[in-house]
Amino acid sequence: MTFRIYATCDIGQEALERLRERGWALEVYDRLEPPPKALVLEKLRSGIDALITTLRDPIDAEVLATGAAHGLKVVAQDAVGFDNIDRAAANVHRIPFSNTADVLTHATAEFAFFMLGAVARKLWPSEQAVREGTWSTWHPHQPWLGDEVTGKTLAVIGLGRIGRALVGKALGFDMDVLCHDPGADHDDFVTAVRGVMAARHAAGLATHRQVIERVGLEDALRRADFVSLHVSLTRPGESAQPTYHLMDARRLRLMKPTAYLVNTARGAVVDEAALARALHEGWIAGAALDVFEREPLPATSPLLDERLKLKLRLFNHAASAARATRLSPDPEVGMAGRCVQAVIDVLEGHYDGDPRRMPYVVNKEAF
Repeated sequence: MTFRIYATCDIGQEALERLRERGWALEVYDRLEPPPKALVLEKLRSGIDALITTLRDPIDAEVLATGAAHGLKVVAQDAVGFDNIDRAAANVHRIPFSNTADVLTHATAEFAFFMLGAVARKLWPSEQAVREGTWSTWHPHQPWLGDEVTGKTLAVIGLGRIGRALVGKALGFDMDVLCHDPGADHDDFVTAVRGVMAARHAAGLATHRQVIERVGLEDALRRADFVSLHVSLTRPGESAQPTYHLMDARRLRLMKPTAYLVNTARGAVVDEAALARALHEGWIAGAALDVFEREPLPATSPLLDERLKLKLRLFNHAASAARATRLSPDPEVGMAGRCVQAVIDVLEGHYDGDPRRMPYVVNKEAF
Protein backbone atom coordinates (compact mmCIF):
# COMPACT_ATOMS: atom_id res chain seq x y z
CA MET A 1 0.00 0.00 0.00
CA THR A 2 1.26 3.48 -0.88
CA PHE A 3 0.91 5.81 2.07
CA ARG A 4 1.01 9.59 1.79
CA ILE A 5 3.12 11.59 4.22
CA TYR A 6 3.46 15.34 4.63
CA ALA A 7 6.41 16.84 6.52
CA THR A 8 6.16 20.45 7.64
CA CYS A 9 9.97 20.69 7.62
CA ASP A 10 12.98 18.94 6.13
CA ILE A 11 14.01 17.03 9.25
CA GLY A 12 16.93 15.32 7.46
CA GLN A 13 17.04 13.76 4.02
CA GLU A 14 18.85 10.59 5.05
CA ALA A 15 16.12 9.76 7.54
CA LEU A 16 13.29 10.76 5.21
CA GLU A 17 14.76 8.49 2.55
CA ARG A 18 13.69 5.54 4.72
CA LEU A 19 10.10 6.49 3.89
CA ARG A 20 10.75 6.89 0.16
CA GLU A 21 12.51 3.52 0.06
CA ARG A 22 9.21 1.93 1.03
CA GLY A 23 7.55 3.43 -2.03
CA TRP A 24 5.53 5.88 0.03
CA ALA A 25 4.64 9.31 -1.30
CA LEU A 26 6.46 11.95 0.73
CA GLU A 27 6.00 15.70 0.39
CA VAL A 28 8.25 18.05 2.36
CA TYR A 29 7.55 21.73 2.92
CA ASP A 30 10.73 23.25 1.55
CA ARG A 31 10.86 26.69 3.17
CA LEU A 32 12.72 27.73 6.29
CA GLU A 33 9.66 29.06 8.07
CA PRO A 34 6.82 26.70 9.10
CA PRO A 35 3.91 26.27 6.68
CA PRO A 36 0.77 28.29 7.37
CA LYS A 37 -1.93 26.39 9.21
CA ALA A 38 -4.24 26.75 6.21
CA LEU A 39 -1.78 24.76 4.10
CA VAL A 40 -1.54 22.01 6.71
CA LEU A 41 -5.34 21.78 6.77
CA GLU A 42 -5.39 21.59 2.98
CA LYS A 43 -2.93 18.70 3.01
CA LEU A 44 -4.97 16.90 5.65
CA ARG A 45 -8.15 17.28 3.59
CA SER A 46 -6.33 15.70 0.66
CA GLY A 47 -6.01 12.50 2.68
CA ILE A 48 -2.49 12.18 4.04
CA ASP A 49 -1.75 9.21 6.29
CA ALA A 50 1.06 10.68 8.39
CA LEU A 51 1.97 14.21 9.42
CA ILE A 52 5.57 14.99 10.45
CA THR A 53 5.68 18.12 12.61
CA THR A 54 7.95 20.34 14.68
CA LEU A 55 7.35 22.51 17.75
CA ARG A 56 6.60 25.39 15.37
CA ASP A 57 3.39 23.80 14.10
CA PRO A 58 0.07 24.35 15.96
CA ILE A 59 -1.49 20.89 16.00
CA ASP A 60 -4.73 21.99 17.63
CA ALA A 61 -8.25 20.59 17.82
CA GLU A 62 -9.12 21.84 14.32
CA VAL A 63 -6.06 20.23 12.76
CA LEU A 64 -6.67 16.92 14.53
CA ALA A 65 -10.40 16.86 13.72
CA THR A 66 -9.64 17.55 10.07
CA GLY A 67 -7.02 14.83 10.03
CA ALA A 68 -9.33 12.32 11.69
CA ALA A 69 -12.06 13.04 9.14
CA HIS A 70 -9.70 12.33 6.25
CA GLY A 71 -7.76 9.28 7.43
CA LEU A 72 -4.79 10.69 9.34
CA LYS A 73 -3.12 7.81 11.17
CA VAL A 74 -0.22 9.43 13.05
CA VAL A 75 1.41 12.73 13.96
CA ALA A 76 5.18 12.32 14.36
CA GLN A 77 6.85 15.19 16.21
CA ASP A 78 10.51 15.92 15.56
CA ALA A 79 11.11 17.17 19.12
CA VAL A 80 11.03 15.89 22.66
CA GLY A 81 8.45 18.51 23.61
CA PHE A 82 4.87 18.47 22.37
CA ASP A 83 3.36 21.65 23.83
CA ASN A 84 2.09 22.47 20.35
CA ILE A 85 -0.08 19.34 20.18
CA ASP A 86 -3.55 19.25 21.73
CA ARG A 87 -3.27 15.96 23.57
CA ALA A 88 -6.93 15.84 24.59
CA ALA A 89 -8.06 16.34 20.99
CA ALA A 90 -5.62 13.69 19.75
CA ASN A 91 -7.09 11.29 22.29
CA VAL A 92 -10.68 12.08 21.31
CA HIS A 93 -9.87 11.24 17.70
CA ARG A 94 -7.59 8.35 18.66
CA ILE A 95 -4.67 9.69 16.66
CA PRO A 96 -1.33 8.61 18.11
CA PHE A 97 1.38 11.22 18.27
CA SER A 98 5.06 10.61 18.94
CA ASN A 99 8.09 12.53 20.13
CA THR A 100 11.84 12.03 20.11
CA ALA A 101 12.81 11.70 23.75
CA ASP A 102 16.11 10.15 24.89
CA VAL A 103 18.24 10.84 21.82
CA LEU A 104 18.77 14.50 22.69
CA THR A 105 19.52 13.92 26.38
CA HIS A 106 23.28 14.41 26.36
CA ALA A 107 23.29 17.08 23.65
CA THR A 108 20.90 19.18 25.73
CA ALA A 109 22.67 18.52 29.03
CA GLU A 110 26.07 19.48 27.67
CA PHE A 111 24.64 22.61 26.06
CA ALA A 112 23.11 23.59 29.39
CA PHE A 113 26.51 23.18 31.00
CA PHE A 114 28.20 25.21 28.26
CA MET A 115 25.58 27.95 28.75
CA LEU A 116 26.31 27.93 32.46
CA GLY A 117 30.00 28.45 31.80
CA ALA A 118 29.42 31.03 29.09
CA VAL A 119 27.39 33.33 31.31
CA ALA A 120 29.50 32.86 34.44
CA ARG A 121 32.87 33.38 32.72
CA LYS A 122 31.47 36.05 30.36
CA LEU A 123 32.76 34.33 27.24
CA TRP A 124 30.75 36.28 24.68
CA PRO A 125 31.59 39.79 25.98
CA SER A 126 35.24 38.73 26.02
CA GLU A 127 35.12 37.66 22.38
CA GLN A 128 33.10 40.72 21.48
CA ALA A 129 35.80 42.99 22.93
CA VAL A 130 38.37 41.31 20.65
CA ARG A 131 36.17 41.42 17.56
CA GLU A 132 35.10 45.04 18.04
CA GLY A 133 38.56 46.29 18.93
CA THR A 134 37.61 47.57 22.37
CA TRP A 135 40.21 45.41 24.16
CA SER A 136 43.05 47.82 24.97
CA THR A 137 45.26 46.11 27.56
CA TRP A 138 45.40 43.36 30.17
CA HIS A 139 44.27 44.37 33.65
CA PRO A 140 43.73 42.27 36.82
CA HIS A 141 40.05 43.20 37.19
CA GLN A 142 39.00 45.48 34.36
CA PRO A 143 36.71 45.70 32.48
CA TRP A 144 35.01 42.83 34.34
CA LEU A 145 35.56 39.53 36.10
CA GLY A 146 33.61 36.31 35.70
CA ASP A 147 32.85 33.61 38.26
CA GLU A 148 34.41 30.17 38.48
CA VAL A 149 32.29 27.05 38.01
CA THR A 150 34.60 24.48 39.58
CA GLY A 151 33.70 23.57 43.14
CA LYS A 152 30.43 25.51 43.17
CA THR A 153 26.94 24.24 44.02
CA LEU A 154 24.55 23.34 41.20
CA ALA A 155 20.79 23.02 41.73
CA VAL A 156 19.13 20.76 39.18
CA ILE A 157 15.38 21.37 39.10
CA GLY A 158 13.83 18.30 37.48
CA LEU A 159 15.63 14.94 37.53
CA GLY A 160 14.44 13.51 34.25
CA ARG A 161 16.88 12.19 31.67
CA ILE A 162 18.43 15.58 30.91
CA GLY A 163 18.65 16.67 34.54
CA ARG A 164 20.39 13.44 35.50
CA ALA A 165 22.78 13.78 32.56
CA LEU A 166 23.67 17.29 33.68
CA VAL A 167 24.49 16.00 37.16
CA GLY A 168 26.93 13.55 35.58
CA LYS A 169 28.68 16.32 33.70
CA ALA A 170 28.90 18.52 36.81
CA LEU A 171 30.80 15.81 38.69
CA GLY A 172 33.94 16.45 36.66
CA PHE A 173 33.89 20.10 37.73
CA ASP A 174 33.91 19.12 41.40
CA MET A 175 30.45 20.61 41.88
CA ASP A 176 28.13 19.84 44.77
CA VAL A 177 24.60 19.08 43.64
CA LEU A 178 21.17 19.94 45.03
CA CYS A 179 18.34 18.02 43.38
CA HIS A 180 14.65 18.87 43.34
CA ASP A 181 12.02 16.80 41.58
CA PRO A 182 8.51 16.67 43.05
CA GLY A 183 7.52 13.82 40.75
CA ALA A 184 9.91 11.12 41.98
CA ASP A 185 12.51 10.50 44.67
CA HIS A 186 15.31 9.13 42.40
CA ASP A 187 16.96 7.55 45.44
CA ASP A 188 18.87 4.98 43.37
CA PHE A 189 20.31 7.72 41.18
CA VAL A 190 21.37 9.84 44.16
CA THR A 191 22.99 6.81 45.81
CA ALA A 192 24.89 6.02 42.62
CA VAL A 193 26.15 9.60 42.31
CA ARG A 194 27.34 9.54 45.92
CA GLY A 195 29.37 6.46 45.08
CA VAL A 196 31.02 8.23 42.14
CA MET A 197 31.74 11.27 44.29
CA ALA A 198 33.36 9.12 46.97
CA ALA A 199 35.48 7.30 44.39
CA ARG A 200 36.67 10.56 42.84
CA HIS A 201 37.68 11.89 46.24
CA ALA A 202 39.43 8.67 47.23
CA ALA A 203 41.42 8.73 43.98
CA GLY A 204 42.46 12.35 44.51
CA LEU A 205 40.48 13.52 41.50
CA ALA A 206 38.31 16.06 43.32
CA THR A 207 39.20 19.28 45.09
CA HIS A 208 36.91 18.36 47.98
CA ARG A 209 34.52 15.62 49.09
CA GLN A 210 31.50 16.37 46.92
CA VAL A 211 27.93 16.01 48.15
CA ILE A 212 24.56 15.51 46.50
CA GLU A 213 21.28 16.16 48.33
CA ARG A 214 17.59 15.97 47.55
CA VAL A 215 16.01 19.18 48.81
CA GLY A 216 12.89 21.30 48.45
CA LEU A 217 12.69 23.86 45.66
CA GLU A 218 13.08 26.92 47.85
CA ASP A 219 16.02 25.40 49.71
CA ALA A 220 17.70 24.64 46.40
CA LEU A 221 17.19 28.20 45.18
CA ARG A 222 18.58 29.72 48.36
CA ARG A 223 21.73 27.60 48.45
CA ALA A 224 22.80 27.17 44.82
CA ASP A 225 25.40 29.08 42.87
CA PHE A 226 23.82 27.84 39.63
CA VAL A 227 20.20 26.81 39.06
CA SER A 228 19.42 24.75 35.95
CA LEU A 229 15.81 24.07 34.96
CA HIS A 230 14.79 20.70 33.49
CA VAL A 231 11.05 20.45 34.10
CA SER A 232 8.21 19.98 31.64
CA LEU A 233 5.77 22.86 31.21
CA THR A 234 2.44 22.43 32.99
CA ARG A 235 -0.08 25.20 33.46
CA PRO A 236 -2.50 25.75 36.36
CA GLY A 237 -5.15 23.05 36.23
CA GLU A 238 -2.90 20.63 34.35
CA SER A 239 -0.87 19.51 37.36
CA ALA A 240 -0.94 19.60 41.14
CA GLN A 241 2.33 21.54 40.95
CA PRO A 242 2.24 23.56 37.71
CA THR A 243 5.55 24.82 36.35
CA TYR A 244 4.24 27.81 34.38
CA HIS A 245 6.27 30.80 35.64
CA LEU A 246 7.90 28.51 38.20
CA MET A 247 10.67 31.09 38.36
CA ASP A 248 8.63 34.17 39.18
CA ALA A 249 9.67 37.28 41.09
CA ARG A 250 9.24 35.63 44.49
CA ARG A 251 11.43 32.66 43.65
CA LEU A 252 14.03 34.73 41.82
CA ARG A 253 14.40 36.80 44.99
CA LEU A 254 15.23 33.60 46.90
CA MET A 255 18.37 33.06 44.84
CA LYS A 256 21.75 34.39 45.90
CA PRO A 257 22.76 37.75 44.38
CA THR A 258 25.84 35.88 43.11
CA ALA A 259 23.84 33.03 41.51
CA TYR A 260 23.03 32.25 37.88
CA LEU A 261 19.89 30.81 36.28
CA VAL A 262 20.00 28.47 33.25
CA ASN A 263 16.91 27.38 31.29
CA THR A 264 16.86 24.74 28.55
CA ALA A 265 13.41 23.41 29.51
CA ARG A 266 10.48 25.50 28.25
CA GLY A 267 10.41 29.27 28.00
CA ALA A 268 7.25 29.78 30.01
CA VAL A 269 8.82 28.12 33.05
CA VAL A 270 10.48 31.52 33.60
CA ASP A 271 8.60 34.79 34.04
CA GLU A 272 10.71 36.82 31.61
CA ALA A 273 9.59 40.23 32.87
CA ALA A 274 10.49 39.22 36.41
CA LEU A 275 13.85 37.88 35.24
CA ALA A 276 14.67 41.14 33.46
CA ARG A 277 13.88 43.03 36.66
CA ALA A 278 15.96 40.59 38.72
CA LEU A 279 18.95 41.23 36.49
CA HIS A 280 18.51 45.00 36.43
CA GLU A 281 18.17 45.21 40.19
CA GLY A 282 20.87 42.66 41.04
CA TRP A 283 18.71 39.99 42.66
CA ILE A 284 20.86 37.46 40.77
CA ALA A 285 24.19 37.71 38.95
CA GLY A 286 23.11 36.45 35.56
CA ALA A 287 21.12 34.07 33.42
CA ALA A 288 21.39 32.01 30.23
CA LEU A 289 18.28 31.05 28.26
CA ASP A 290 17.83 28.76 25.27
CA VAL A 291 14.01 28.87 25.29
CA PHE A 292 11.48 31.68 25.52
CA GLU A 293 7.78 32.27 26.06
CA ARG A 294 7.53 33.40 22.45
CA GLU A 295 9.91 32.16 19.80
CA PRO A 296 11.66 33.77 18.07
CA LEU A 297 12.20 36.27 20.87
CA PRO A 298 10.25 39.45 20.05
CA ALA A 299 12.25 42.63 19.45
CA THR A 300 10.23 44.24 22.25
CA SER A 301 11.34 41.67 24.86
CA PRO A 302 12.80 43.22 28.03
CA LEU A 303 15.50 40.56 27.79
CA LEU A 304 17.01 42.38 24.81
CA ASP A 305 17.75 45.50 26.83
CA GLU A 306 21.35 46.47 26.03
CA ARG A 307 22.02 47.08 29.71
CA LEU A 308 21.68 43.34 30.36
CA LYS A 309 24.11 42.05 27.76
CA LEU A 310 26.94 41.45 30.25
CA LYS A 311 24.67 39.42 32.56
CA LEU A 312 22.43 37.60 30.11
CA ARG A 313 23.17 35.06 27.37
CA LEU A 314 20.41 34.28 24.88
CA PHE A 315 20.43 31.31 22.49
CA ASN A 316 18.13 30.23 19.65
CA HIS A 317 16.56 27.01 21.04
CA ALA A 318 19.74 25.22 20.03
CA ALA A 319 20.40 22.81 22.91
CA SER A 320 19.75 19.76 20.74
CA ALA A 321 21.38 21.31 17.66
CA ALA A 322 24.16 18.77 17.25
CA ARG A 323 24.64 16.97 13.96
CA ALA A 324 24.06 13.38 15.07
CA THR A 325 21.33 14.29 17.55
CA ARG A 326 19.28 16.21 15.01
CA LEU A 327 19.91 14.34 11.75
CA SER A 328 20.99 10.74 12.29
CA PRO A 329 18.59 8.27 10.58
CA ASP A 330 19.30 5.79 13.37
CA PRO A 331 16.37 5.95 15.84
CA GLU A 332 18.76 5.12 18.67
CA VAL A 333 20.88 8.17 17.84
CA GLY A 334 18.95 10.91 16.06
CA MET A 335 15.71 12.83 16.36
CA ALA A 336 15.10 12.45 12.62
CA GLY A 337 15.57 8.69 12.80
CA ARG A 338 13.27 8.37 15.79
CA CYS A 339 10.60 10.57 14.18
CA VAL A 340 10.62 8.53 10.98
CA GLN A 341 10.60 5.25 12.90
CA ALA A 342 7.41 6.35 14.68
CA VAL A 343 5.75 6.83 11.29
CA ILE A 344 6.94 3.42 10.13
CA ASP A 345 5.76 1.72 13.32
CA VAL A 346 2.22 3.04 12.89
CA LEU A 347 1.83 2.69 9.13
CA GLU A 348 3.35 -0.78 8.99
CA GLY A 349 1.47 -1.92 12.09
CA HIS A 350 4.48 -2.87 14.17
CA TYR A 351 3.95 -4.14 17.74
CA ASP A 352 0.77 -5.88 16.52
CA GLY A 353 -0.58 -2.47 15.55
CA ASP A 354 -0.96 -1.47 19.20
CA PRO A 355 0.12 2.17 19.82
CA ARG A 356 0.43 1.40 23.54
CA ARG A 357 3.42 -0.81 22.74
CA MET A 358 5.06 1.54 20.25
CA PRO A 359 8.05 3.07 22.05
CA TYR A 360 7.80 6.60 20.64
CA VAL A 361 4.04 7.14 20.94
CA VAL A 362 3.22 9.64 23.69
CA ASN A 363 -0.55 9.44 24.18
CA LYS A 364 -0.78 5.72 24.87
CA GLU A 365 -3.75 6.33 27.19
CA ALA A 366 -5.99 6.95 24.17
CA PHE A 367 -5.73 3.30 23.13
